[in-house]
Amino acid sequence: MADPKGFLTTGREVAKTRPVEERVKDWNEVYVPGSLLPIISKQAGRCMDCGIPFCHNGCPLGNLIPEWNDYAYREDWSAASERLHATNNFPEFTGRLCPAPCEAACVLGINQPAVTIKNVEVSIIDKAWDSGDVTPQPPERLSGKTVAVIGSGPAGLAAAQQLTRAGHTVAVYERADRIGGLLRYGIPEFKMEKVHINRRIEQMRAEGTKFRTEIEIGRDIDAAKLRQRYDAVVIAAGATVSRDLPVPGRELRGIHFAMEYLPLANKVQEGDFVAPPITAEGKHVVVIGGGDTGADCVGTAHRQGAASVTQLEIMPKPGEERSAGQPWPTFPMLYKVTSAHEEGGERVYSVSTTHFEGDEDGNVQFLHLVEVEFVDGKLEQKPGTERKIPAQLVTLAMGFTGTDRANGLVEQFGLELDERGNIARDADFATNVDGVFVAGDAGRGQSLIVWAIAEGRSAARGVDRYLTGASELPAPIRPTDRALTV
Repeated sequence: MADPKGFLTTGREVAKTRPVEERVKDWNEVYVPGSLLPIISKQAGRCMDCGIPFCHNGCPLGNLIPEWNDYAYREDWSAASERLHATNNFPEFTGRLCPAPCEAACVLGINQPAVTIKNVEVSIIDKAWDSGDVTPQPPERLSGKTVAVIGSGPAGLAAAQQLTRAGHTVAVYERADRIGGLLRYGIPEFKMEKVHINRRIEQMRAEGTKFRTEIEIGRDIDAAKLRQRYDAVVIAAGATVSRDLPVPGRELRGIHFAMEYLPLANKVQEGDFVAPPITAEGKHVVVIGGGDTGADCVGTAHRQGAASVTQLEIMPKPGEERSAGQPWPTFPMLYKVTSAHEEGGERVYSVSTTHFEGDEDGNVQFLHLVEVEFVDGKLEQKPGTERKIPAQLVTLAMGFTGTDRANGLVEQFGLELDERGNIARDADFATNVDGVFVAGDAGRGQSLIVWAIAEGRSAARGVDRYLTGASELPAPIRPTDRALTV
């Protein structure tokens, strides 16, 4: 146990953010650089080293949280990094982007503020990079087997790194011009600077992983021919089909999916554009969808100089504390104020869009909405609550419905889908096609980054066993495992 009295004497303290007026003028991460290290050892000391650490159950990776908390408390950063990497290939990603279900399951959180597990995690990995503890781990010998990984998001990268380290020759295919999937083009720079992806990719290259960009399997290369070229294939293409809003006026210019809008802002930071082709500058912006992607649109619009930003959510406003129906250690639906929300804008709950109104040139100008409420378990409109709000740029951030089928990948492989439209797989993450496996959102459906990495690690074990007859790679989850909810 790190500090037997830590949770009794030390209060919860999280990373400090830069002043709003400063950070909305740039695209750097919102946190004050170096603000965690002076406080993080004491924060790690709040961990109670529980006999049954429920934080393990909250995190699908099975992170050894009490162990690396203890090392962080003692400032043994090298040992902490080793324990952290034992279960997580990319803690710099999860430490910045994960909503931390481990903290929701923290035993201390029953009646006190939970341990700042996420902050401890990111402090350990940042310290490890700075001190040179993160080095390439190439395999001692090659197996002679080849694997293609389709998709370079967190699931694909995790599977690729695990399989490369097991001795297989791995090539990652990415349809975008850079590696990273939604980590690269779906996550704004202010949430995670892309240097964190770049240096991890360089580590993987040094280990032997090959990367092939601007190649879309199904369009540029026939999927069946790819299968003939490799001993095994891992599909980690994500659930990239955005949920649409089929209401009158949807065809007006200025209405875009979030994943049409956000990548362009990131491409500006990569140096591809001087200014984004779709911008919020000087416009009244409406973001439809109250989740993390919606918040990313809000923060991006602030930095582009929007005249106003309004975020709409069809569900009621969540409470600020756990309800009786969401007991510990489940992940509660709470009212969350992200860094983007701190920067301004209005959040409107329990409303539904009825239609869009445009000008004579076909550009969206207004969004018409109505208040809704649950009646006998169904959402119904409240008469007399219709109104319209200015909307010159609308982003649809309502989640995703499944993996892309338009590119022909599913049909060319001959893959079976489950009842939810995801690619079906067995206990080893194998599809109905011999030697073809699936990991991440393509098989699970839209989920969290920790689940994607856990899926990639688990699928890698299935591939390794398929190729060699046995495997020592870890498999933290089964395909049927789900988050701890009610």
